[in-house]
Amino acid sequence: MKELELKYGCNPNQKPSRLFMKNGELPIEVLCGKPGYINFMDAFNSWQLVKELKEATGLPAAASFKHVSPAGAAVGLPLSAVDRQIYFVKPEAELSPIACAYIRARGADRLCSFGDWAALSDVCDADTARYLAAEVSDGVIAPDYTPEALEILSQKKGGKYNVVKIDPNYVPDPVECKDVYGITFEQGRNELKIDKEMLTNLVTNNKELPESAKIDLVVALITLKYTQSNSVCYVKDGQAIGVGAGQQSRIHCTRLAGSKADNWYLRQCPKVLNLPFAKGVKRPDRDNAIDIYISDEYEDVLAEGTWQLYFTEKPEPLTREEKKAWLATQTGVSVGSDAFFPFGDNVERARKSGVCYIAQPGGSVRDDHVIETANKYDIAMCFTGARLFHH
Repeated sequence: MKELELKYGCNPNQKPSRLFMKNGELPIEVLCGKPGYINFMDAFNSWQLVKELKEATGLPAAASFKHVSPAGAAVGLPLSAVDRQIYFVKPEAELSPIACAYIRARGADRLCSFGDWAALSDVCDADTARYLAAEVSDGVIAPDYTPEALEILSQKKGGKYNVVKIDPNYVPDPVECKDVYGITFEQGRNELKIDKEMLTNLVTNNKELPESAKIDLVVALITLKYTQSNSVCYVKDGQAIGVGAGQQSRIHCTRLAGSKADNWYLRQCPKVLNLPFAKGVKRPDRDNAIDIYISDEYEDVLAEGTWQLYFTEKPEPLTREEKKAWLATQTGVSVGSDAFFPFGDNVERARKSGVCYIAQPGGSVRDDHVIETANKYDIAMCFTGARLFHH
């Protein structure tokens, strides 16, 4: 198949719309549903991310995409007991590595992942399909599907769930083009290989970079390679826990990603884990209630007549002091940036979310000040020398 007609482009008024190959056959097969223009934009960007992440780490990888940027990405490390609780996984459930990868990718920011496009580096199995079937999701791309997994996914959304199979051996042309305002842009594809070798130029006094931090920084950098710039990514235990995308200011990226990382960690606070949810409250409603509860707008979910919709009894608020004390226990977080930190304020903000390791290109006229700020907090920082802008 050289061409696939689509319903419309980014918006219903943008017609006609299609996918096509100038040379050769399309490397995809639609097994279920009818994906649209934005679905395929998410599919192809997310597939590149997980394919590279698997190649760089040797671990199964998954991503959860919304609007051509990852809401989350992760490698297939086992879930902890707390992970299982906050990601709605039964304690006794046995999970494959690729299922763990997607559950963790989805869990980075469950609000942003609502209605996501999923990408899997490995064959989608029944474990992964069952989890996907229970979530609000638009579609999935993977190199293949087991018969049981395909049967499960084919029943989602009354048979309209989008399931795309991609040829894992497909190699795109080295030059890519796109049109903007009727004018064609051409550039070499970003084939930069990201791996642990990029992390050897440690510029701070602290030059200790454990293996786990190297994996986390690789996850951060590959995630950034497919995130709309400017972008910053916080990672812990092989899982992106905060992605700040498309901000005009670097510090705003760092703050946005940091606030998402903080929310991820606050979900693990015992007071939040023990919220008395009423039976029958659906996952998205729980996610929304938790997000409001841990925010400064907590009264919106604890108001009389509202809390009864979610809880069996009215919870006590999570005070600002309690949040601050809990967040102060966060540590071991890694952060990556797609371009250099121009000021030390980015490091100041990052360390408030437990950041101990940083990877960034370097090259700012204020590099000395940024390094000095990292040294102030004993943070290990490496300069990769590689910018990762994506537009």
